[in-house]
Amino acid sequence: MSPLTPHLAKQAMRVAAVGLFAAMLAGCQSFSSASSFAHVRVIEVSPDTPAVDIYKGNNAVAYNLSFGTITSYVPITPGNYTMTVDSAGSRQVLSSVKGAFSAGMNYTVLVGNSAANLEQLILADQGQPLQPAAPSIRLINQAALSGAVDVYLVPAGQRITSVSPVATNLAFGVHTGYLPVAAGKSTVIMLPAGTVPTGTAAAVHTGVQADYVSGSARTLILLDQQPATSPSLQVITAMDADPAS
Repeated sequence: MSPLTPHLAKQAMRVAAVGLFAAMLAGCQSFSSASSFAHVRVIEVSPDTPAVDIYKGNNAVAYNLSFGTITSYVPITPGNYTMTVDSAGSRQVLSSVKGAFSAGMNYTVLVGNSAANLEQLILADQGQPLQPAAPSIRLINQAALSGAVDVYLVPAGQRITSVSPVATNLAFGVHTGYLPVAAGKSTVIMLPAGTVPTGTAAAVHTGVQADYVSGSARTLILLDQQPATSPSLQVITAMDADPAS
């Protein structure tokens, strides 16, 4: 993949930093399944939508969110709600979705797609480490321009040719459930769907090495590089469960 231009590099660094900061926030939060509250976070990944506010009915959940933002979890009273995405500073509704939120559960409200087709997705998160369970990852493809991909998690010291993909033909709009992966340090590598792995030259994304700890869970969101002048992927990560917290 060709090197990023300075502008793209700055944008990628900004989004990566946001993702890292939010992952640390989320990783520091661990909520008991016996909690009397539900807990909700918002991930905003619509590339061309101006800043937005998020409401639960008439109550604000988050303000002034922009592309690449991951909030920390906030407690809400369990129940059925309409979640709306409003233009920041107004109550102009851009998108709405109804959802049920149960006590003791964690949820992600994902705001994605283009401004013209803005939509929300409500996902139940794995909020507690499942010791001694294997680590798990969840993949969400919000990269409209990059095409479907095969996703590999390559352990340290191994080559992509020696491992099988954890997900294949992951297309725009598709999200997986939580997928068990091997514990230890690994690198996420993504190839165009159907590509026979002979190395990383054809990779549309090669991540940094990360430590996947038993009982942990994280969400990886595939995005088009911004500005999206050509197909190229970036990935932001949110920590859903962290045994160390």
